[in-house]
Amino acid sequence: MSPSAIPSSTSNGHFASDLNLSLRGLGVEYPPFLVGPEALETLANRFYPPSTALKKVLSINRFTGIETRAAIGEVDHPIVNQPNPPSIKELNDLFRVEGVRLSVNACKKAIQEWGGSVDDITHIVSTTCTNSANPGFDHYVVKQLGIRTGIEKILLHGIGCSGGMAALRTAAHLALGSSYQRKPARVLVLACEISSVLVRSELDSINEEQQTRVGVCLFSDCASAAILSNGIGDDETAGPIYDLLGWKHQIIDDTEQDLGFDVDPLGWKVVLTQRVPTLAAAAVSPCFQDLVKSIPEFHENSQSPIAADFDWALHPGGSLIITGVEQAMNLTSEHLRASYEIYMKYGNSSSATIFSVLNKLRELEGKENVIACAFGPGIALEMMVLRRHRTRPASTNGSESDESFEILDTPGAAVKDNLTNGNGVPYRNGNPITTNGAATDDDPSDIDGEAAQAGSSVADGAGHNEIPAANGDRGPASNLPVEDVD
Repeated sequence: MSPSAIPSSTSNGHFASDLNLSLRGLGVEYPPFLVGPEALETLANRFYPPSTALKKVLSINRFTGIETRAAIGEVDHPIVNQPNPPSIKELNDLFRVEGVRLSVNACKKAIQEWGGSVDDITHIVSTTCTNSANPGFDHYVVKQLGIRTGIEKILLHGIGCSGGMAALRTAAHLALGSSYQRKPARVLVLACEISSVLVRSELDSINEEQQTRVGVCLFSDCASAAILSNGIGDDETAGPIYDLLGWKHQIIDDTEQDLGFDVDPLGWKVVLTQRVPTLAAAAVSPCFQDLVKSIPEFHENSQSPIAADFDWALHPGGSLIITGVEQAMNLTSEHLRASYEIYMKYGNSSSATIFSVLNKLRELEGKENVIACAFGPGIALEMMVLRRHRTRPASTNGSESDESFEILDTPGAAVKDNLTNGNGVPYRNGNPITTNGAATDDDPSDIDGEAAQAGSSVADGAGHNEIPAANGDRGPASNLPVEDVD
C-alpha cells in the first residue's frame, strides 16, 4: 500500500477507495439490573412531596416507550437512598468501581472476539460524560487489563451521546496515521456511562425549581468497546465485523444552548430544549448526502444510493429522535429495528449506546451497508458508513468464554426479556403496547405545553411518543410529550 493511497480523504473531499479499516471485535456490558418506569416513581414518592412538575415528569415517565433501563443497582441501592443526593465525590468514587468494572468487561469481550493479545493493542481511545476525574477512568481500565503502561491513550470529554462515534472516528484517524508509517494499528475504543445514580440530583432540581426535567426518565448505564484494525499484519482468526468506508462530523450552527450536560455539585444536569428533535432530524439528510458523495464506490454507476438502501444504527436518544430521522429520511421501522430494540430494553446509555446498537444489528439479517449516526452537545452530528461482514449468535456477545480472560463478577439479577410476543408486537410491563404507545389507562391530559417549554421535546402536540406497530409502521400518535436527548 503506497502512502498516497492511505489518507482518509483526498483534496477533493473523497475518501480513498480502500481505507482497510475494520472493526474486529465488539463488546457490550450492561449491568445486571433492569429497572422499569415504576422505579423512578418509587424514589420520587419516597423522598419528595407531590408537586405539579413532579406529577408531569412521572406521567411522562410512563410513556417514553422504554420498557426497562439498565442500572448498576435496583431501586433500593444505598447511593440513591441517602437523605440527600450523592455528592460529586461520591459519584466519582462509585464510577471508579462500577464504571471501571463495566469497562474492563466490555473490553475483554471485544478483545476475545478479535482474538489478539493485549500486547498487540497500539492505542486506546475512550470517552465518558458521567465522570471527569484525573487520571481518567481509562487509566484504571488499562491497569486491570494488563496493557503496557506506555500505550498511547486519548480520553474524550464534552461530547455526550455522540462520544462513542467520535471515539471511533478519532481511532480511525490514528489507525490511518499508522498505515502511513506502515505500522500495524489495533485501537481499543471504549465508552462508559453511569447515569442511573444521577436520579436524585435530577429529582432535587424538579422539586426545588419546579422544572419538568424529563431526562431523568431516559438514561441508563452501560460500557461498550470495539477493536479497530488497519489491516497491517492481520493474522487474527476472526474476520472483520464491519468495514469503515467513511465518516462525517459537523456542528449544527447556533445550537450550543439547545443540548448539554452541565457539571453540578450533585453530579451533572441535562440541558436541552424542545428544538432538539427537529434540529437533529433536519440535519441528517444533508449530512447523509455529503457523506455518500465522498465515497467513490457509491458512484460507480449513474445512480447514487438513497437512505433506504442502508440499514441504520441510530443512537436512540429518545423516541422523537428515532421517529424524526425515520420520517426525514423516508425509512421504515425495519431500517431502525436495532435502535428501537436497544431503546426499549435498555434506554439511552449515552456514548456507550451506539456500539450496543451495532452489536444488535449484526445479529439481524439485513442490508450490506449501514449508516451509523449519533447526536451530541454542540449540537454535534456524527455519521459513518460501514459495511457488514458477519453475524453471530445473540447469546455470546461476540465471544466464547475463555478461562484465561475472566469476566469480572457483578451481582446477578433476573432480567425481563419480553419486548415482543414473537410477532413484533412490543410489550411494556408484560402488556402489549397499543398502537398509540400506551399500555395503561393513565390520563395524560394535564401534561401540556409547559412540559415542552421546561425541557420536553414536544410542544402543544407537535410531536408524539411513537412505537413501531406490529405491521412495521408507526402507530397513531399519542398526545403525550416525550423528552428526547442527545
